[in-house]
Amino acid sequence: MARLLGTLTAGMGAVTAAGVAAAASGVRAAIGGTPDQAALLGSPQFRDGAFRNLVQPQWLPDGSGREVVRELLSGRGSRRPTGSVPLVEPDAYAPTDGLHLTWYGHASSLVELDGARVLLDPVWGERASPSRLVGPKRLHPVPHRLADLPALDAVVVSHDHYDHLDMSTVRTLARTQRAPFVVPLGVGAHLRAWGVPDSRIIELDWGDETTIDDLRIVATPAQHFSGRAFSRNNTLWASWVIATPAHRVFYSGDTGYCEAFNDIGERHGPFDVTLVQVGAYASSWPDIHMTPEEGVATHLDVRGQLLVPVHWATFNLAPHSWTDPVDRVWKEAKALDVSLAVPKPGQRIAVAAPPPVDGWWQTLT
Repeated sequence: MARLLGTLTAGMGAVTAAGVAAAASGVRAAIGGTPDQAALLGSPQFRDGAFRNLVQPQWLPDGSGREVVRELLSGRGSRRPTGSVPLVEPDAYAPTDGLHLTWYGHASSLVELDGARVLLDPVWGERASPSRLVGPKRLHPVPHRLADLPALDAVVVSHDHYDHLDMSTVRTLARTQRAPFVVPLGVGAHLRAWGVPDSRIIELDWGDETTIDDLRIVATPAQHFSGRAFSRNNTLWASWVIATPAHRVFYSGDTGYCEAFNDIGERHGPFDVTLVQVGAYASSWPDIHMTPEEGVATHLDVRGQLLVPVHWATFNLAPHSWTDPVDRVWKEAKALDVSLAVPKPGQRIAVAAPPPVDGWWQTLT
């Protein structure tokens, strides 16, 4: 019996050790690659070994640790929906003229403009984390299987944080799609580490652009930071202009409110629709994530017509309540007479005829 118990214990220990090793290996893979600094030195944004914002963001402006703790401890009960988030299973995608948009939750969206399809910041993973065991977990399922997406013309990534760039999602898209990945400088290192060939990676600096038939994609400034492990700011972050001769779309990515948006509006606007980050804000990081009111201001700065708020509803990443971003953006949009659409995850909308805002989220508070 003692010998049997010893054998079983040793076996269980080996299984546990193997599981820990596998988990550690998975985390290492999910972190991604390391950019070659020599390839980044030509960027005006890359100085002293790191990428820089146009204006240095401010952290903990009040110097008040007590205020940060109070924020984190308040409102915990309302940081997740009280019921199931309503999802819309998209119909089969047919080639279409005009401009359509499908929001899948958080920052993941499909933009269809004049026959071209662009997937933004696709994250289909269960956690915004390199680990399958810890980290912010989804508050609702993905409304559409990744493998069932229509043929894409481009996959655009704003920056390398885990809630915007997911290894498993990238690997699936690399296998099931032929579209190039259009990313900020340095982010290509992660894609290469995950098996995406160089021929499908387009890395852009702010002000650079690429064209795919009639589709034009421009990397524009944002005020944020990057990093997936211990290194920080060794890859660039960006907002994006996506345009055809007939339509223009602006996607903010993650950003603090900054003067660059006025310039983007003057150079590239007006925009038929803007997808603007409105969630994951806190007083301890005021300059790297916008508040809902700043999101509306950004929409106006870039000269947008229809505003679609993103970066909310899917992951708990800040101390505010689950509905605070969308409640506040709706209030501000009404006050400033801004056209607003708040689709359910998976709901495909026509930008020229958006559905009225119905407050669908308010039954889940």
